[in-house]
Amino acid sequence: MLQRKQSFWLLLAALFNAGVLYFDLYRVTSNGNHEVIYRLRVPNDAFSMLLMLFIVVLPFITIFMFKDRKRQSLLAYASIGAVTAFVANMLRNVSNLTGFPAMSEGNYWIGSVLPVFALVFIILAILGIRHDDRLVKSMDRLR
Repeated sequence: MLQRKQSFWLLLAALFNAGVLYFDLYRVTSNGNHEVIYRLRVPNDAFSMLLMLFIVVLPFITIFMFKDRKRQSLLAYASIGAVTAFVANMLRNVSNLTGFPAMSEGNYWIGSVLPVFALVFIILAILGIRHDDRLVKSMDRLR
């Protein structure tokens, strides 16, 4: 159900995670003419690709668990764990980059920031799920 706030946040999280497939995570450029020597992308690493597919699909699955808020909350927490694992894997891959000339420098790119925004959206979705759960419990008390 896309009419609830947490569904919107989860959709945004999935879209931001999918954006990582399009953008570079890290770029190594030569210092003199700013020519890109190497681009770290998700499709370059099989483990990163599997993890990325998981963190893109999981929020979509979570959206359709609207009838079971406990399971929806659990899947949202699993999404946080998966995104955190992806960020840790990305940082490990960046730290393993070696063998470039001394006259080169590296910069994090747009793809490295998108999972952080996705984490914020997942946290907002969890807050929305909690709000719905409290609302339903309060309505049960009134009956």
